[in-house]
Amino acid sequence: METTPTAHATSWSPYCGEAPSPAHWLMHWNWDPVLLAMLAALIVAGARYSPRTMRSQVGFVGAMVILFVTPLCALGSALFVARSVHHLALAFVLAPLLVAAVGKKVYPPLPLGAATLVQAAVFWAWHLPTLYELAMSNDAVFWTMQVTITASAAAWWAAVRRSGALKAGASLLAQMVQMGVLGALLVFAGRALYAPHFGTIAAWGLTPLEDQQIAGLVMWVVGGGFYLLFASARLWRALGPDPQPRAA
Repeated sequence: METTPTAHATSWSPYCGEAPSPAHWLMHWNWDPVLLAMLAALIVAGARYSPRTMRSQVGFVGAMVILFVTPLCALGSALFVARSVHHLALAFVLAPLLVAAVGKKVYPPLPLGAATLVQAAVFWAWHLPTLYELAMSNDAVFWTMQVTITASAAAWWAAVRRSGALKAGASLLAQMVQMGVLGALLVFAGRALYAPHFGTIAAWGLTPLEDQQIAGLVMWVVGGGFYLLFASARLWRALGPDPQPRAA
């Protein structure tokens, strides 16, 4: 029977606040005035300088609110699986919205192969236990994590959009493989790796290892599945049958 790891002496103070209990997590909203002011400034600046992409900008800010203001933010302080979902949302939701909102103005051409390697390396780096612990105990490191995951994923999505179907499909499949490997490592690690959750998970009826294994499955199945879906759609549009002519 697995023994639950004990949290060491480090005092974790994650940006999203203390880990909530199952009974009260819906009350844990993040009213950080700096974050709210920044989001408001983004909307004002976008409406003034780039009204053509306003819909994407509103989507980006809305996703930021969901991820960093609502109780989902605090849930990531308690559950590693919630943090893994949060990271997938950065890559699959926030990053594409950022590309649509700013496009070529911010993201200069980057070779698809390089963008693929950078995005995967950044994602893996922040799941190293040491860096993850730093992010959960220091606000500056936490935001560095969020910005680098989102920015590297946005640069990769921009490169995918510029690439032909075969190259884009190959990159998407490569991302599926690396996400599956990371998820599998977390599932089969045999021990819990993320100390910030050692003392927060019991209230949720899980052990730290079970939480980690579920998070690994989310990355492996959900994250890898999204990449496979996008790859299939991109290749189908390029290689599928020609559309039928419309009836007169």
